[in-house]
Amino acid sequence: MCQANGRIGGYSEQIRCHRRKGERLEDWKSSKKVDRMSDGFLMEVCVDSVESAINAERGGAGRIELCSSLVEGGITPSIGLLKVVKQYVRIPVFTMIRPRGGDFLYSDREVEVMKTDINLAKSHGADGLVLGALTEDGRVDTELCMELLAACRPLPVTFHRAFDMVRDPATSLETLITLGFERVLTSGCDSSALEGLPVIKRLVEQAKGRIIIMPGGGISERNLQRILEGSGAQEFHCSARSSKDSAMKFRNSCVNMGASLSAPEYALKVTDVTKVRTLNAIAKNTL
Repeated sequence: MCQANGRIGGYSEQIRCHRRKGERLEDWKSSKKVDRMSDGFLMEVCVDSVESAINAERGGAGRIELCSSLVEGGITPSIGLLKVVKQYVRIPVFTMIRPRGGDFLYSDREVEVMKTDINLAKSHGADGLVLGALTEDGRVDTELCMELLAACRPLPVTFHRAFDMVRDPATSLETLITLGFERVLTSGCDSSALEGLPVIKRLVEQAKGRIIIMPGGGISERNLQRILEGSGAQEFHCSARSSKDSAMKFRNSCVNMGASLSAPEYALKVTDVTKVRTLNAIAKNTL
């Protein structure tokens, strides 16, 4: 009898059990697919680990935004992470294309990296892509975005929170619609989606269904209902993470592997199944 005690919450053991029985992994995953939009909303969870991806799906997320280094706001994940996440989850995985932290004004060499990462992500199972680029004066970089979108086809593309750094949100939204982005992730050009709620509401009204406006930035169980009711959005984006203590027994407290303000080595941030379920329930009761 198979026991669900695999190292990643039992899901890896479930897969091994089915494969030992001769069932193809693809067939098993297909049989388990759920239409998350049947609830009238879609929750996207940003993750930077396999464990977080699995927890997001278990909690009821409808889509994953896969990144590396969420402490930097998310950058392009490794192909290894993408491939393994795709083995363990059934919901769509949208892959971040962002070559570094910081601003969204990219050099020619960084653009080469982005185009290469797009092609690699497409060839290794990404269901969609997430990207954005701006000009030095705070406008959407139309020329570069056209090039990147062409490389992304036929996958759907989300314009990420570079949008929150634009000079004119209303004009920039029309630019994204013309370019053909499927959605835009935004905190309403403010420090959080709650603070930017008036702008998000105006963007939803302006979009008129031509592009999906997805609020994100500081969304939690304390403010989700207010954000959904106040914006009219049907999708939302969150991390739903909790701190998890490292399993390390020996700890050298004199050494920090990153910058002084980076996350401590022995406190890991992981998507919390309970938080995802709570957010899922709030959205169901609100929309």
